[in-house]
Amino acid sequence: MSASSLLAEVCLPAVISDHMVLQANAPAAIWGWADANEEVKVEFDGQTKSTKAAADGKWLIKLDKLRPSAQPQTLTVSGTNKIAIQDVLIGEVWLASGQSNMEMRIKDKMHGLVDNADAEIAAAKHPEIRVFVHDSPFEIYQQPVPADEPAQDRAGSWRVCSPETVGDFSAMGYFFARDLLAEIKQPIGILTSAVGGTPIEAWTSVSAQQSAPELQLLLEDWNKRLTGFDPESAQKKFLEDKAAWLKTRAAAIKVKQPAPKAPLPFKNIAVMKPGGLFNSMIAPLIPYTIRGVIWYQGERNAAGPFTTLYGIQLRTLIADWRARWDHDFHFAYVQLPAVKGVQKLPSEPKGWGVAVRDLQRRTLGVPHTSMAITIDLGGEINGHPTNKAEYAKRLSTIVLHDVYQKAIDLPTGPLLKTATTEKGQIVLTFDYTDGLKAKSGELEGFAIAGADGKFVWASAKIEQGKVIVWNDKITEPKAVHYSFAGMPKGNLVNAANLPASPFRTDDWK
Repeated sequence: MSASSLLAEVCLPAVISDHMVLQANAPAAIWGWADANEEVKVEFDGQTKSTKAAADGKWLIKLDKLRPSAQPQTLTVSGTNKIAIQDVLIGEVWLASGQSNMEMRIKDKMHGLVDNADAEIAAAKHPEIRVFVHDSPFEIYQQPVPADEPAQDRAGSWRVCSPETVGDFSAMGYFFARDLLAEIKQPIGILTSAVGGTPIEAWTSVSAQQSAPELQLLLEDWNKRLTGFDPESAQKKFLEDKAAWLKTRAAAIKVKQPAPKAPLPFKNIAVMKPGGLFNSMIAPLIPYTIRGVIWYQGERNAAGPFTTLYGIQLRTLIADWRARWDHDFHFAYVQLPAVKGVQKLPSEPKGWGVAVRDLQRRTLGVPHTSMAITIDLGGEINGHPTNKAEYAKRLSTIVLHDVYQKAIDLPTGPLLKTATTEKGQIVLTFDYTDGLKAKSGELEGFAIAGADGKFVWASAKIEQGKVIVWNDKITEPKAVHYSFAGMPKGNLVNAANLPASPFRTDDWK
């Protein structure tokens, strides 16, 4: 039942439904709608809580902290009517969001299969894993447009993990959940909310972006792009152009002439508009109690005039979501992997994804964040790695260390800590440096610049857990770049053979 159709009956959002997982060791939020001033009672796990609906019909109850339990229970909500939510577990809940690499399913019609898909599906006998999926997800190639205001609810359902269901799960979400389950032995709930091809500004509320002075030019650019844009007309024109192209192509092939280029596919930019996916895909999940967020996004923001804004965009999103949940939850994300051409110049700061990658690294300055370094994993097929289990492992490993305090000596690769100039050299220190080494051969991937800002290839060596970088022709070095390209060189790793994150020691201009 939608909130707008209330007639003195208690009703619940889609996310509070059969097979759900409630967050353990935290006050679990249960909410919904009823008649104004109607008394609502929630019963679960030996607790009974009551409240009255507000004048607008909304109500919220928070259960006392719950102990983890894989024993299915029933949650009951009562008002003038009674709703019984069946098969409820208690464990760890994570929101999985972003664009296509988070959305990509184990058996994905658009992006293909993950590695060993059939074997992974056959082995997916994990009823302790539950995944919530919205119905009718948005697509940038389709007509539906996200709302301009935050939605109270969006249809969807919880699905129990099994070989029959797992093929449609987010591959990243499933493999992450599986890794956590193996280590912490508690039920895992994944709230999936991801849409392929979408920029970070679509996932952040407009009000939060309007409060960031650095983002005003980007918002103005979006206003210009959306002015006069009509998805129906744009799609109609594309279909007409495609039909004409097919005729021209057939005629060219018939006389053995070169075929013309196909028209660019229809893209519904209104799906990407600032705040749209926050309104339609995130707001309906608030305030469901979660341990944290896993985020795999950045490809859509990886090129163009605003790519160097990604750092403030990511920080704005994190702060926005935490404020709306009223919870300083953990935020873990995947750093963009290497893609798009082999590095030729010592530094290629305008290469695809380079700015986003470095700004993701810098966002680790925000408390309670973790980053999976994936620069070495490859697996790319049209920008969609098929070795998703490896990507998820990098993410789950750092989360198990940072959030669940698992004793993992090297949960991630080396991360730049300090850079100091000493006697014509730049000395770099890192976190997670035990066994610092070149994965093979001599160290490579380092570039150095003097006051003129022109980067040249640098020599580098490891001494006492530090990396010393220099070029004999630069007597007063000012900055170092490492693995700074879309498909960069670089072989600095630690004892776990985990790669160092790309970095720059100077600031973006």
